[in-house]
Amino acid sequence: MRDSVIALILLVIMILNFFDVLTDISLGVPGWHIFTESLIVLVSAIGAIFLIKDIKARTSDIVSLKKELNISDDKLKNISEEMKNARHEYSEVIHTQFERWALTSSEQEIAMLLLKGFSFKDMSAVRNTKEKTVRQQASAIYSKANVEGRHEFAAWFFEDFI
Repeated sequence: MRDSVIALILLVIMILNFFDVLTDISLGVPGWHIFTESLIVLVSAIGAIFLIKDIKARTSDIVSLKKELNISDDKLKNISEEMKNARHEYSEVIHTQFERWALTSSEQEIAMLLLKGFSFKDMSAVRNTKEKTVRQQASAIYSKANVEGRHEFAAWFFEDFI
């Protein structure tokens, strides 16, 4: 907006000085005065043209960037949908593995909380049980999964992604 105002001011200066030069010529004003005012007309015109071209170029760039941004937003939405689908499919794979290990429904809840990184204290609070119960269930999970502990249990599911 500011550049448009400046370009408009330069155009007004150019036009006013142009008419002043014409008037000065008809009045017989000295040549050096006509030359300097003609120079002001020329410089104002060059400045206005430069600003107008710059404004058009930036406007064109903004339009292009908006189009690219919309395309990126659409791609991100598609990726997000793909991620949702992949997440759902991976959740099914995890639950299938829990069933293969014959985990009870309580053990499956604890196993998911283990994979999400919950502490035993947090798991007991979420499930409204004692922390000792959660630890016992976690031990049963590790035994059924034939792993040493929490880290190996998580690695069993995540190692293929790394």
